[in-house]
Amino acid sequence: MILSRAKPAVGSGVASQSQSSGRKKVPKMEDFLNARDYTGALIVLEFGGSKGNETEMWIGYCAFHLGDYKRAMSVYEALTHTKNPPADVPTNLACCYFFLGMYPEAQRSVERAPASRLKTRLCFHLAHKLGDEKKLMEYHQQLEDIIEDQLSLASIHYLRSHYQEAIDIYKRILLDNSPPQDSLLDLELPKRDKHQIIRVLRANREYLALNVYVALCYYKLDYYDVSQEVLQVYLQQFPDSAIAINLKACNHFRLYNGKAAESELRSLMDQSSSSFNFGHDLIRHNLVVFRGGEGALQVLPSLVDVIPEARLNLVIYYLRQDDVTEAYELIKDLEPAVPQEYILKGVVNATMGQEKGSREHVKVAQQYFQLVGSSSSECDTIPGRQCMASCFFLLRQFEDVLIYLSSIKSFFSNDDSFNFNYAQAQAAKGNYKEAEDTFLLIQDEKVRGDYVYISHLARCYVMNKKPQAAWELYLKMETSSDSFSLLQLLANDCYKMGQFWFAAKAFDMLERLDPNPEHWEGKRGACTGVFQRIIAQQQPKELLTDVIQLLRNTANSQVEHIIRVMKRWAKDNRPSSTPSDLLRHHPTFYGTIRPSTTPSDLLRHHPTFYDTIRPSTTPSDLLQHHLTFYGTVRPSTTPSDLLRHHQTFYDTIRPSTTPSDLLQHHLTFYGTVRPSTTPSDLLRHHLTFYDTI
Repeated sequence: MILSRAKPAVGSGVASQSQSSGRKKVPKMEDFLNARDYTGALIVLEFGGSKGNETEMWIGYCAFHLGDYKRAMSVYEALTHTKNPPADVPTNLACCYFFLGMYPEAQRSVERAPASRLKTRLCFHLAHKLGDEKKLMEYHQQLEDIIEDQLSLASIHYLRSHYQEAIDIYKRILLDNSPPQDSLLDLELPKRDKHQIIRVLRANREYLALNVYVALCYYKLDYYDVSQEVLQVYLQQFPDSAIAINLKACNHFRLYNGKAAESELRSLMDQSSSSFNFGHDLIRHNLVVFRGGEGALQVLPSLVDVIPEARLNLVIYYLRQDDVTEAYELIKDLEPAVPQEYILKGVVNATMGQEKGSREHVKVAQQYFQLVGSSSSECDTIPGRQCMASCFFLLRQFEDVLIYLSSIKSFFSNDDSFNFNYAQAQAAKGNYKEAEDTFLLIQDEKVRGDYVYISHLARCYVMNKKPQAAWELYLKMETSSDSFSLLQLLANDCYKMGQFWFAAKAFDMLERLDPNPEHWEGKRGACTGVFQRIIAQQQPKELLTDVIQLLRNTANSQVEHIIRVMKRWAKDNRPSSTPSDLLRHHPTFYGTIRPSTTPSDLLRHHPTFYDTIRPSTTPSDLLQHHLTFYGTVRPSTTPSDLLRHHQTFYDTIRPSTTPSDLLQHHLTFYGTVRPSTTPSDLLRHHLTFYDTI
């Protein structure tokens, strides 16, 4: 299709040669029509000087084939008011109305037209557009086994999403009109053999346009690589075809990305002209799609009633912007006729139902998904299986969801939306390991920041015995209702999984945010669980100090009793010093011991020296004692350091020692204690820190 010429058809050298040989013959209208150069034919008609109904009919014909349906309509409308208009005018005018989307006007015009095959085909298409199934079947029966009627039938199959049926018709036309080559004489094509039909398309040069139709069908069936291969046969002959270039760009968009598609569309952008408005609108529309919705609000609203996909893509844009209300308002009155419309209405209703808490919207969405997924034409397609998965997802039948999603998983390995849904279904079925792995594949920051994602991943971490990772997810969140909900999830899931320390921390935070008795009960149970695990040596004893601190955050009469029990157990289960402990302990504090000292020497040394308090012992004696036994102490060591040293290492004292004895002992032996110290203070101090003498 040549829309315009950027340069003359012949070079300057050819022109000079023509001038020397004589004036070149002016081409006739028929020459332009045979070359399908409707612009050239229109120029000849307009400036040829000839007037009359026949000329006007040809002007209308050329304008129609250039896509200028409004001008063609004006020409035919003017002819209807002339005396004795041609018989074809009502039919041709109806065709113009049809392509302008004026279906009632087309219906009234075609009713005045005489019977013809074109009228039958037009009525067939009008019945489809107007949703009159009875009339559709009536005109279907009137179609004959001729190429024009069969192509019309194939187009209806295409419009009703019966793509395989359309391909079968094109295949039959190709076989019936194939050249008599040996390779094609006895060829029987399997119903869905794509590669053989490609060979037939290449062999048949008379019906090249069928390549575009077949390519469109394969595009709709998601066979983008096959569509591209079929389309290439046509583009080799007509590289400037607007429809073919646009389809090639769409294939590149599906196979690669928006940039690759946009680069393919540039050649079409260069040749599109004002006389081909549909091509211009198509480019504007597809550029928005290829650029990920950029400029959607400036372009798509004006194209909603021009290009069928414009409404759907505008709805998708609103959904991506989280403007569900606008998306719903735009699509609520649309009567779905093709799977894409059913699917999009299902998505909008599902989103609306989840945001508004409307069970009615969710039910409508489930019905739309089921209708598409169970249809014979879509049940084996990727969108069809996605629909069935969505239907079962809304019904919370996650085992069935996984069956359908697993069957198409290989097609969506890097698709964040697919992985999000797949991971949720895995988590719902308790497959937390696979769910965690799939959640972590998601790269979209918007999804990763969504509470549904965070809460599901946190649950997977807890169930996979990674409570620390789950707790870190909470720490990264800002204080909000979502963070409070996540705390509740962590508290309950960790408690259920026996991860009591993190459950205790979560319940402690919940209690601070909301002093609910239930939160105290959960915290009490979790702290008791941690204590139980410490007793069972499943968690370190050092954790008991943190547990006691958590308990002290609560003003409850039960707290002190629980803490006393924990402390009593800690006291009774402190590890006793061994000779090896003593030997390790003294080199640490004193710097070194004599090489000959053994653990047994240390044990004998302490009971001998500390067994009784010699009245004559002074602090200097004690220091000298250590210098004698250990060889040396650190130069900075003082008697007070020694006292602190013993208090740290020993836990208990002899049972016979009384507070008065102990106080007297320190006053006599160490010289002094703090003025505020009482016998009871000192005794409690030794009971807590000393082991045995």
